[in-house]
Amino acid sequence: MKKEIYIEGKIEDVKFPNKSILEHEGKKVVVKGGLIGQTVRVRAISKRGRLQGKIVEVLEKSPYEKKALCMHFDTCGGCTYQNLRYREQLKLKQDQVKSILDEVIDYKYKFCSIEPSPTEYGYRNKMEFSFGDEYKGGELTLGLHKSASMYDVITTSNCQIVDKDYRKILCVVLHFFKKLNIDYYNRKTHIGGLRHLIIRKASKTNEIMVNIVTSSQIDVDFNHFAHKLLNIKLDGAIESVIHTINDSISDVVKPEKIEVLYGRDYIVEDILGLKFKISPFSFFQTNSLAAEKLYSIIKGFVGFTNNKVIFDLYSGTGTIAQIIAVVAKKVYGIELIEEAVEAARENAKINGLKNCEFIAGDLLEKIEELKDEPHVIVIDPPRAGIHPKALEKIINFDAEHIIYVSCNPITLANDLKILQENGYDVEKVQCVDMFPHTPHVETVVKLSAN
Repeated sequence: MKKEIYIEGKIEDVKFPNKSILEHEGKKVVVKGGLIGQTVRVRAISKRGRLQGKIVEVLEKSPYEKKALCMHFDTCGGCTYQNLRYREQLKLKQDQVKSILDEVIDYKYKFCSIEPSPTEYGYRNKMEFSFGDEYKGGELTLGLHKSASMYDVITTSNCQIVDKDYRKILCVVLHFFKKLNIDYYNRKTHIGGLRHLIIRKASKTNEIMVNIVTSSQIDVDFNHFAHKLLNIKLDGAIESVIHTINDSISDVVKPEKIEVLYGRDYIVEDILGLKFKISPFSFFQTNSLAAEKLYSIIKGFVGFTNNKVIFDLYSGTGTIAQIIAVVAKKVYGIELIEEAVEAARENAKINGLKNCEFIAGDLLEKIEELKDEPHVIVIDPPRAGIHPKALEKIINFDAEHIIYVSCNPITLANDLKILQENGYDVEKVQCVDMFPHTPHVETVVKLSAN
């Protein structure tokens, strides 16, 4: 049996993502959560010779600590650093990324100051709330999971990373189904109707989409539901009400059937003067105002390339491709998800962009079909990074520059190591805080062929 011990100490460092480090008898102890400067009591066990633990009590606050604005912060798992001053959040994220990258870059490169989010609170343009209960047999709840819990859900009616329109809609929806005595879908028994409430709101246009996700085990007048929503007094305007049927066992939302209850099946957002249609399940950066900063940095790293060809790999709905199209001769976007590619093509038409071509399919196959040679390659891969075979093909194009956009500095560092071994040098790096109060950060890297 692994023996538990209780130790006390001061947190000296926090590694990405959200791993605090303290010392005990000359050994490092790794715990989840905590802030630099806190003195904590930890329940720890030894795993493979390393001490890992859980904070059971904060004995002394950090000098950087502040009172969290949200009343749910102590119990909700949605935020991590709401009790840390924002300028310290930015410093923490910047230091973490630089520390990770410095392990694989052994020469001088430009590391730019992190760009803060334009808004610290109410910044999200999409929120996925879950139906459930706070404890077994408790009343219906709608919100986010409790910290470190897969099942318990608390009603986050005062969530501060969304604006008040989200909170009003959440409260009306919860009251509507409570009154009808409709039960949530139980992930263990697979019985029940209510699963998720997904709200999207465009920051620039103020258009709102409400998407109620249920199993097919539900008998509700959803026209009456839509009518209730449309009577809420909001700052924004509801342009779309969707009902999604999802009978999959997984807790991930899988749209098996979609019905438009009101309006259209999309909302429109404005990013740097371009219009983008956002469908119920299309990927779009969740912080529109910070996304403008991110895309401006990417565009700046690309530079003026009016006579050059750009590849945008993992292009999603084509947002990056369209932003940089104005400084390129031609942009090719490759994306696996057909729905996203169709949206990209439609958005390019809306924006009058004729030098963008979007291709649906597996990157490994489709990249071989492109006739033009790229001068610049922009890569925005998933958290797991780039598939090794795809990375090999990217390197073989011998592009002048590669712009790598990453939401995971660890996989970014792994890929940068390979790129440097194959003739590319890191020229400059800049982080953007897309997700205040969480451990997450976006990083943009410009590499040049040496």
